[in-house]
Formats: sequence, C-alpha cells, structure tokens
Amino acid sequence: MRIAVVGATGNIGARTVTALERAGQEVVRISRALGVDLSTGEGLNHALTGVDAVVDVSNGPATDRAEAVEFFGTATRNLLAAGERAGVRHHVLLSIVGIDRVEGNAHYAGKREQERLVAAGPLPWTIVPATQFHDFAAMVAGWTERDGVATIAPLLVQPIAPADVADVLAGIAVGEPRGRYPDVAGPEPQDLVDMARRTNEARGHRVKLVPTWSGRFGPAMAGTVLLPGEGAHIAPTTFDEWLAEQRRDHTADRHAAADPRPATGPATL
Repeated sequence: MRIAVVGATGNIGARTVTALERAGQEVVRISRALGVDLSTGEGLNHALTGVDAVVDVSNGPATDRAEAVEFFGTATRNLLAAGERAGVRHHVLLSIVGIDRVEGNAHYAGKREQERLVAAGPLPWTIVPATQFHDFAAMVAGWTERDGVATIAPLLVQPIAPADVADVLAGIAVGEPRGRYPDVAGPEPQDLVDMARRTNEARGHRVKLVPTWSGRFGPAMAGTVLLPGEGAHIAPTTFDEWLAEQRRDHTADRHAAADPRPATGPATL
C-alpha cells in the first residue's frame, strides 16, 4: 500500500514511518519541513496522489483555545478535502484518551474539533485515542523549568511507549476503517510527578519538581479522567522498560563524550 504519514518528522510520525516501512509499505512523508503546509493546503494534492491511506499524527499550538481550534480545524479540512480529491480510502487520526471529559484544556478543544471533522467528513475513518506517552512527564516539566525548578501537575495517567503507538497506527492503516477504535494505553497507571522524577534521573538531569494544579493542567484532569476506558487495547511496553532504555542511552552518550579517540578507521567484525 501507499500510505501518507502526516507529521512524519515528529516523535510518533517518524516511528510510524519506520513501522510501516518495516512491514513493506510505501510511505509518503508529509510535514511542513518537507514542503507541505496543512494550514494553507500547499503541496497536499501532489503529496496524496495515489495514496491509499492517510495517518494523521500532526500537532499544533496548545496554549490558546481559539488558536488550537482554528489550527486543527483548518488543517483537518484541508487534509480531508485533498484526500477526497485523491481517492484516499482510509483516514486514520491519532487522538487522546479523555478529551471529551476535560473542557478547559486548549489543546483538547482543538483535538475535539479534529475528531468532529473526521467523523463527519467524506472519507472512511478510524480515530485512535491514546494515553500520554512515556516521555510526556519530563516534557511537561521542561515547559516550566527555571533555575533547576519545575512545576508539574500530579496527574494520574496510564502512559504508553511511542513505539507501541506507532505499531498500532501502522497496523490499523493497512486494514479496513474501524470508526472509533478502543482506547490505546500502556500496561500500568503512573503518577506524572513520579514519572518526571524518574525520567530526569535516568537521563542524568537534575531538577526540583513542585506539584501544583495552577498550570496548564487543572483539577478537572484529576482522578481517573485520563485513564483508558473498558475494553482498551493495552500495549506491552512498561514504563520501567522504557526507562531502562533511557538509562542505556544516557550511559552510552556519557561514555562517548568521555572517549577522546576519534571515531575513524575501518570497522572490525
């Protein structure tokens, strides 16, 4: 199959490209960095020529509600219209678990608009709601970090490995449209503050974490709001397994930085 991945240079997009190519599919990479602009539609008609399925994992602004709704709405309308012109047979959208239960979050408002347009649109579709990724906690703490201190909300989440999300999306893209797919989540609930602490430790990054509800994520997201529903698709990789990879990568980077020998000369088998 010829499958387009929208947001192909991002965290999930790049992994989805890899998963599809590993399965022998032909992949069309779509992103602004590669010359396709979802906001204007520039380059979409050419990019979707001959495409059987589209996997949309694109991202947008998250701080202002009106801006997020406008961005996701415009991008999705342009993508669906171009897909209809190209004869795309399956539109796959990556979404987020729990967005219908949280009103005050700007990014979630944008994703709700995106879901609405896909479900009402001209193309057969599958919407895949996923929980937060394993690297989410450290990323959130990084948004507010100043002078070695960061604030972070004590959310309860059931995080999933980015590679597992990519594998699910790749498998869905080559199949028949499913409508709303079951929630996709990792195997274990986790506290976001503890996740951020452990991730930073694994990466050798020192930061003091201050739990608070006064930031981007408020009390409306407390409790079980962000956890998957019944019948969820549970991916295999645990947070501990993902952390072990982070530690190995950090150790390898540290050793490489400490080794003064140049990386030249023939390889030895």
